[in-house]
Amino acid sequence: MDKKQTRLRRARRTRAHIRDIGATRLCIHKTPRHIYAQIISAEGSAVLASASTLDKDVRKDVEKTGGAAAATVVGKLVAERAKAAGISRVAFDRSGFKYHGRVKALAEAARESGLEF
Repeated sequence: MDKKQTRLRRARRTRAHIRDIGATRLCIHKTPRHIYAQIISAEGSAVLASASTLDKDVRKDVEKTGGAAAATVVGKLVAERAKAAGISRVAFDRSGFKYHGRVKALAEAARESGLEF
C-alpha cells in the first residue's frame, strides 16, 4: 500500500467510529499549501461551519498559508464560527493525517477557543 491508501484507510476507520457514536465532526484536510476545516452535521448531510487558509480573514493574519501559524488561525476561526452556529462539542476527524504539526496546531487552537472534543 502506498502512503495515500494508508491514510484513507485510517480515515475510513475513524469516520465509521464517529458515525457510530453519532457526533458532529470537525473534519480537516491539508495540502502542502493550505489547510481546510469543516464542521459537518452528525448525519453528514450539511456543513455547519468552515474555515480555511483561503479565507480573506485568515490571509490578512498570516504571512504563509502552509505553516502551523496558519493552522492555528484556522482552528480559532472555525471554533468561533461553530460557536456562532450553536455547536460546542465535536468529534475530531483528522482524515487519516497524523496528529502532529499543523493538524495538532489546528486542534489545540480550536480547543483553546472553546470547542470540546
